[in-house]
Amino acid sequence: MAYYFEEPSHTFGEYLLVPGYSSAECIPAKVDLKTPVVKFKKGETPALTMNIPLVSAVMQSVSDDKMAIALAKEGGISFIYGSQSIENQAAMVARVKGYKAGFVTSDSNVKPGDTLQTVIDLKEKTGHSTVAVTEDGSPNGRLMGIITSRDFRVGHADLSSKVRDYMTPFSELITGLDGISLSEANELIWKHKLNSLPIIDSNGSLKSLVFRKDYASHQEHPLELLDSKQRYIVGAGINTRDYMDRVPALLEAGVDVMTLDSSEGFTEWQRRALHDIHAKWPEAKVGAGNVVDREGFMFLAEAGADFVKIGIGGGSICITREQKGIGRGQATATIEVAKARDEYYEETGIYVPICSDGGIVHDYHMTLALAMGADFVMLGRYFARFDESPTHKLIVNGNYVKEYWGEGSNRARNWQRYDMGGANKLSFEEGVDSYVPYAGSLHDNVTMSMSKIRHTMCNCGALTIPELQEKAKITLVSQASINEGSAHDVIVKNTTLRAE
Repeated sequence: MAYYFEEPSHTFGEYLLVPGYSSAECIPAKVDLKTPVVKFKKGETPALTMNIPLVSAVMQSVSDDKMAIALAKEGGISFIYGSQSIENQAAMVARVKGYKAGFVTSDSNVKPGDTLQTVIDLKEKTGHSTVAVTEDGSPNGRLMGIITSRDFRVGHADLSSKVRDYMTPFSELITGLDGISLSEANELIWKHKLNSLPIIDSNGSLKSLVFRKDYASHQEHPLELLDSKQRYIVGAGINTRDYMDRVPALLEAGVDVMTLDSSEGFTEWQRRALHDIHAKWPEAKVGAGNVVDREGFMFLAEAGADFVKIGIGGGSICITREQKGIGRGQATATIEVAKARDEYYEETGIYVPICSDGGIVHDYHMTLALAMGADFVMLGRYFARFDESPTHKLIVNGNYVKEYWGEGSNRARNWQRYDMGGANKLSFEEGVDSYVPYAGSLHDNVTMSMSKIRHTMCNCGALTIPELQEKAKITLVSQASINEGSAHDVIVKNTTLRAE
């Protein structure tokens, strides 16, 4: 007969942390959120760690190269979505690895013969007021000049006029030579009172731009996640169909870590993929999932997964449970898999990190996931709300929103994620197409979320994630307790408090 679990499964919203003793040393400024990403042997150092326990989901509406750069600046990792051509995904990875902190590849470029209207249209598209004028209009063409919004007045200038008549010509520009350090570039910017400094090669071709504002930005990101060559760390999602072609392209592009992206990871297809990839590319780091119990974790750990993702049906855009009746409450799944991870470590001496993927609605859910044993959490809706996500910002019913859709939706058409060895198509949807409230910049929001985690860890008397997992006291709460935990029996004023 069927196996029945004795206890119901629970979500993060059904739990609270109970405070522990906080010593004088336990202050938020001393909390270290560093966490392992890939497996390692007892006594050894992980090959890859993060400075904050956040990764962005393998989704078209969440993780592209822009998101990857923004999150790496904060200390986390983006897994660039795999539901696109191998060439496009590898190009995204290459752009992240080719991005030098502070050195920006120009994405606003015109030719000298273009019109001022072209410049205005480009500004509306990119939001950038500094436009490079290159001989062929490409990001790396021979630099002819720079034109900004200060060089002409809309309403006074004839918008059919040519860029060459309004731009600052090359002969009048201060430039830096390719190979210049960021500190040297900033010295030139401050010395000559510039807003931007074009970096050119010996042939006069544009390589990148350094902006005055980016110097301050660089100082704001002390936890940025870099490899040994000072390049940003980036991940990528792969599937169990074309991995023998996709993986080498991603490795060539410089990817640091990959994950098999599937709604269900307890499958022979994932075991074969892990075996084939590690046999052909032994140094490749590949996570796997998703699973929701001990059996699933043990299967993937023994198959060679470098980390294991937890969660089925808990995402805000996921309707797998509704469509198929498959899944488990995210908190219960995390607790059980964490116990299996510790058991596996005790038996083998190999620590396989686990990632809680889905089910997180509030910031405190992140802390609960970590306390319950997750080494890091994967978020989709959270990151989809930010400027850096790849979707459009719209006004709906008078409010700013961003588009957000599931990989199991008809819009994504990512049948590989839900592939059970059948036809090359979605049989039915397991995700929806939706909007999420626009929330502004990634930096501001992640800073706030990490501050909440650090403060809560101090309430529990913990300065590291492993210490939190050891010391945390967690209690189930009743519906009445949940209601009590929000503002109640008062008329709430419309006030907002933001940390500066």
